[in-house]
Amino acid sequence: MRADFDCRGARSPFVGPRGQRIQNRRCGILGFAAGLLAASYSFGAGPELRPAQANVAKTPVPTESLSVGGAVINVAIEHGDLSLPSIQVLNWVRRSACAVTEYYGGFPVRNVNVEVVPIGERKGVLSGRTFIVDQTPMIRVGLSKFATDSSLRDDWVMTHEMVHLAFPSVPDEHHWIEEGIATYVEPIARAQVSDLSPENVWRDLVDDVPKGLPAPGDRGLDNTHTWGRTYWGGALFCLIADVEIHRRTNNRYGLQDALRGIVRGGGNMEHDWPLTRALKVGDEVTGVPVLMELYNQMKATPVTPDLSALWRELGVRPSDDSVVFDQGAPLASVVRSIMATRLRPGDACMHMRAEAETIPGSTADSVSFLKFENAVGEQS
Repeated sequence: MRADFDCRGARSPFVGPRGQRIQNRRCGILGFAAGLLAASYSFGAGPELRPAQANVAKTPVPTESLSVGGAVINVAIEHGDLSLPSIQVLNWVRRSACAVTEYYGGFPVRNVNVEVVPIGERKGVLSGRTFIVDQTPMIRVGLSKFATDSSLRDDWVMTHEMVHLAFPSVPDEHHWIEEGIATYVEPIARAQVSDLSPENVWRDLVDDVPKGLPAPGDRGLDNTHTWGRTYWGGALFCLIADVEIHRRTNNRYGLQDALRGIVRGGGNMEHDWPLTRALKVGDEVTGVPVLMELYNQMKATPVTPDLSALWRELGVRPSDDSVVFDQGAPLASVVRSIMATRLRPGDACMHMRAEAETIPGSTADSVSFLKFENAVGEQS
């Protein structure tokens, strides 16, 4: 059930899908005291949530409102030391929002507050968490005072947190679907707006999805709440579902369409749904019962797919620290369809992609990305 304060995340930060400290968005009921803590944003957490010191504690924090994908995103950069100008921080938030807007066909909520907390140690983007305060979604991200524009362009945390907005809050035993979707969708969404190359997306999947395979003693996704099964077990579910939906529909539909349909049906983080309701809505959109079938297989039973065979069928061949796409593979068109951008001239985020294409060395220059353009509907 959705809660108005992310108490579990506040108590126990843990390692996110790429080895980064990240805060869990789920919690039980902590009562009025939790509300007071939420209001103060202290959370009793470690240094990753404590702002870099500055003698401006009593000064109100200015807020900048961004309009992206039909949403108003209110960004507050808390007082503290940052080496970056605020415009670069705002562009980072906008790029992340555009990636989510592209994947979902619009931003998944009407209003969200984003707080960026300067941290006086380490480098880059340090932590993230998404929760509800006074019925409004809130994303809070820790940013090192030493962060550079390059570290913002390489960041996955902000997009990951925004993807959390695009699925209904489900009971705690299903937390793997929330983290799995965010882990799987984030890199694909960023690739669709040229922030990441397809080669990087699939190399990471080849390297990291095996972390989600069941270990001895596993009792299925609903009953095994380890780090690997929560993040990468959930991503494994999404990958298998995406491939199977594309296969059964001859690339007419994919997981992206199912997730868009769930959001259109009112299934975002602001609402509590049973997991089966969300999966059934997704299946209705695609016309094939893949999500429910797969859930029934994996919810209480360890399922170990042959990933080596899957990569061969998809035509994804590891090569050094990248991959090569074999266009003659049986399911090569599925990879192209999954990665295809759906941006149209006049879309709100087109200018962000144009900006990326003018940056030397941008992933928008990837030849393989251009091959994926307009692949939706292509059959193998």
